[in-house]
Amino acid sequence: MPIPLLIGSCEPFSGKSAVVLGLARQLGREGVSVLFGKPLATSAADFPMDPEVRFVGTTLGLSDEQLLPSLRVLEPATAQARLLAADLEAGDVLDDLRSRIAAEAERLVLLEAAGTLSEGLLFGLSLAQLARELDAQVLLVQPWSDSRSVEPLLEARQQLGDRLAGVVLNSVAPEGLATLRAEVEPALERLGFPVLGVMPRSPLLRSVTVEELVRRLDARVLCCQDRLDLLVETISIGAMNVNSAMEFFRRRRNMAVVTGADRTDIQLAALEASTQCLILTGVGDPLPQLISRAEELEVPVLKVDHDTLTTVETIDAAFGHGRLHEAVKASYAIRLVQEHCNFSRLFERLRLPVRA
Repeated sequence: MPIPLLIGSCEPFSGKSAVVLGLARQLGREGVSVLFGKPLATSAADFPMDPEVRFVGTTLGLSDEQLLPSLRVLEPATAQARLLAADLEAGDVLDDLRSRIAAEAERLVLLEAAGTLSEGLLFGLSLAQLARELDAQVLLVQPWSDSRSVEPLLEARQQLGDRLAGVVLNSVAPEGLATLRAEVEPALERLGFPVLGVMPRSPLLRSVTVEELVRRLDARVLCCQDRLDLLVETISIGAMNVNSAMEFFRRRRNMAVVTGADRTDIQLAALEASTQCLILTGVGDPLPQLISRAEELEVPVLKVDHDTLTTVETIDAAFGHGRLHEAVKASYAIRLVQEHCNFSRLFERLRLPVRA
């Protein structure tokens, strides 16, 4: 029976789902069947089957029988109930999962853990607790900005010990890849961290849908309601003169342009560039001809009540904090993992019949 594998992280939105997709796709090509689930769900509406589990299953072509229901849901109401009951034990649900794993003689049980090392402690389902109770190995996905990024990994190793099977460094600045591979990766190996992948930062994977921006900004959609699935990778602020704006817009791609509702010249210039949505701030509404042109080009126009600075800060906070629920992002994530990760040492530890 293969050893169960937990995909964990020290901080949220580290890229766990991307690694899950790439790893599971590689296993499938090698003839290894998987079961996939998230012990701690983040959405009560769809509990016990987390939407991310459904998305991964659909992307990989897994059957319903290969998708594991979540054990608990992490939300304010359930956390309050656990706290007031002073109940920190996982209970029977973990026994049920352990029994399911024991019954799988051929399949690898692949589980995506919570976002941080401490998340789930209230339910007895933190990363270290799951690894211990399920006798599982752990693959950590860690964003890397500089050498200080190793400190969360050191903390994780203190909790996980020999169960830490490897790390994937993610969101590495492209200009720093060569140095990281030549200097940092060997140093991490000497510290006892098997480095199984180094993935560059991806604007596409950090992108956010227009629909998500509508939700975060509480915006009114003035046109192109059916185009809210467009992906935004960058922000541009339309506060300069129109000639400067046109030159600036030409150098950007897949952007959200934030500008005043009274700046029709900037708005029209933005529509002729690589603009995924136009976000209008301030008093008043855009001219009818602006809406007409936006509809022709299928560019959503949003109206917000916030000032420009607050709007930009809200959008900026959304980048890299979206769920991997778009097919184009999933396909790119699979390719990124295939190109930048080598799981041969992991497969050996999991006793999988996979070629090196």
